[in-house]
Amino acid sequence: MSGVAGGVGDRPIRQDGPGKVTGATRYPADGVPADALHAKVVFSDQPHARMVAFDASAAEAVDGVVMVLTAADVPVNEYGLTLFDQPVLVGLNSTGRTAVACDVSRWEADKIAIVVAETPEAATQGAATLKVEWEPLPVVGDIEAARTDEVLVHPEAKSNIYTELNIDKGDIAAGWAAADVVIEGTYELPYQEHAYLQVEAATAWIDDEGRITVETSGQWTHEDREQIAHALDLDEDQVRVIYAAIGGAFGGKEDMTLQIVLALAASKLQQRGIDRPVHCKWSREESIVGHHKRHRATIHARLGASSDGKITAVEADVWLDAGAYNYTSNKVLGNAHLSVGGAYEIPNARINSQAIYTTTVPGGAFRGFGGPQGSFVAETQMNKLAEALKIDPVELRRINTLRDGSDGITQAIMPVGVTLPEVIDACAESAAFDEPMAEVPGFAPVATLPPSADAVRRGRGFASGYKNVGFSFGFPERCVAEVHLFGDEGDDHPTGAEIFHSGAEVGQGAHQAFRQMTAEATGVPLDQVTGTFSDTAFTGDSGSASASRLTFMAGNSILGAAEEAEKAWREGARPAIGTFRYTPPPTELLDPETGAGQPNFAYGYMAQVVEVSVDVETGHIRVDRVVSTHDVGRAINPALVQGQVEGAVAQAHGYTLSERLVVQDGRILNPRLSQYLIPGIGDVPEHVESVILELADPRGPWGARGMAEMPYITYAPAVIAAVHDATGVWFNEFPLTPSMVLAALVDAP
Repeated sequence: MSGVAGGVGDRPIRQDGPGKVTGATRYPADGVPADALHAKVVFSDQPHARMVAFDASAAEAVDGVVMVLTAADVPVNEYGLTLFDQPVLVGLNSTGRTAVACDVSRWEADKIAIVVAETPEAATQGAATLKVEWEPLPVVGDIEAARTDEVLVHPEAKSNIYTELNIDKGDIAAGWAAADVVIEGTYELPYQEHAYLQVEAATAWIDDEGRITVETSGQWTHEDREQIAHALDLDEDQVRVIYAAIGGAFGGKEDMTLQIVLALAASKLQQRGIDRPVHCKWSREESIVGHHKRHRATIHARLGASSDGKITAVEADVWLDAGAYNYTSNKVLGNAHLSVGGAYEIPNARINSQAIYTTTVPGGAFRGFGGPQGSFVAETQMNKLAEALKIDPVELRRINTLRDGSDGITQAIMPVGVTLPEVIDACAESAAFDEPMAEVPGFAPVATLPPSADAVRRGRGFASGYKNVGFSFGFPERCVAEVHLFGDEGDDHPTGAEIFHSGAEVGQGAHQAFRQMTAEATGVPLDQVTGTFSDTAFTGDSGSASASRLTFMAGNSILGAAEEAEKAWREGARPAIGTFRYTPPPTELLDPETGAGQPNFAYGYMAQVVEVSVDVETGHIRVDRVVSTHDVGRAINPALVQGQVEGAVAQAHGYTLSERLVVQDGRILNPRLSQYLIPGIGDVPEHVESVILELADPRGPWGARGMAEMPYITYAPAVIAAVHDATGVWFNEFPLTPSMVLAALVDAP
């Protein structure tokens, strides 16, 4: 328990809970100003084509249309979080600076115009009257087509393979020579749609200090501000970004959707003497078509081991479909590259990983950030190895797992605090993995008749892994917090506190955790701690709500700011203000040939046991039980940790069993939730048991380490192993829809 009411370790009710339950919470699509104009973002609807003519005169003549913005209106017609390879607007007469050809649409959701009007209806009508002529270009629809380089998505890149990583560790030939068993397979990883409850929406205006102000939802206010300022050719202090409540993100709101184009619209309105805000809200279909996805990938892997279960060699080739633009593919590739070897001591390795442009929906950040793809392969290979060697899968991991002092896949000693051995043991013990599975109630899948008495097979699977906490590969990691302490001049201790922080609340309970950590750091009870969050006018750069980093980074920044505020308090300042920028240990880019280097400063560790029932006559799968075990270092709020585990399991369940995004010739064919099947309350696992370990990370605040992505990463391989245990069939791809499962069972020898 905490030393202060509502501090670290306590379970206070979330401050934002009542508003979200009652509907009172204000999201970006709510409270649109009465005098707001409305914008319609026009997509190209061309997976690959060159614009040859554009005529907006009919749109400008529509009653209620105020203006039509095109590529010619963008001062610097380029953007991208890590690589400027995407135009803000595709079009003709792009006169601003740009590093990319702006007249080519490389994705069906490339933006070509912004129609601003008095009403949403007028904006939509205006968009429908735009006259555009296109010269079709060959579609590069998948990884296989892209790898030939017969058609270049970005000719300036010289190849569709634009980012490559390598690992060359030890003596790979000697590793294979020492192997008594070799497991080899090719794995296909699918797209996944984020399917957050709140679609993209934003309002932009000029504030009282003359700043272009955008209120939206995202994951990093300061990055949004930087991207807007770059495209509009402004100093960053001329732009303000505010986040209203965020109805889910999962990485899908890390990149730009409406931020730049709404800021551009507000700027152009001001230049025309129109002092009115402008608002836009996407439909669900626009959202699914218009934002990036979890990357699809193809991975070929080999795993060798001696007869006693010790790994001797790993080889892998990873091909990640970046889609039309980089977004964060180069960074996601890094995580897949590290995780495809697994969380094991590997003496000899050769891994080559490539990010590849195609004319399809871009891949980008999504919970796990490359970890699910790589870990699926690594853990499925390990489970196949356990079967081949007739070694218990838990024992196989005990033999090979990383531990303190281990040499990692990148030839660097693992950061101190490796607790995977303890996590594996705790998971196996909690799940009673060495005992027979308990009986479960009868199996009756939705919309089917009860199965035949002898048609249900039960199985159990295990998977474990690790995931970085924080930014990687030399990225300049940082986090700023400011703490104000209140009280009278004669008070020995502050009676109130306020935390100023930009960290985004994307549903995970971050702002509640920030307040609890502020309470603990200052000794002020939680009910006397307030917060000002996610507004670049008042809060310093916190970095992104991603990479399982926010609790770790924010907590350390809050500790530092509280210490500075306490110094000011002792010196008599009222209010006493402390600001602190936390910088963790540095990370390194990997050597381009050998992959040597220290890519991360901290990790989180996880293991899962999954029990399933399979109806072998229909292919239906029911997940009966999940035991999800995590070392969180210190649970700032145990209830929030449990919520993260259960939410990640539900999301991974959809990825593994039901969510199939259909993309053909560069087009998404099922851009509606009625066609894209996220799991409902009747579909998610029957029982999820969260096993929380608190083995302190020596660098974490109060010992805490990040864990938001960890329950997601091991779910798919644990399910695949359980289905194999039940049916004897291995699956190298998913989602495991009934039709796929039944077809494989029918074809099985």
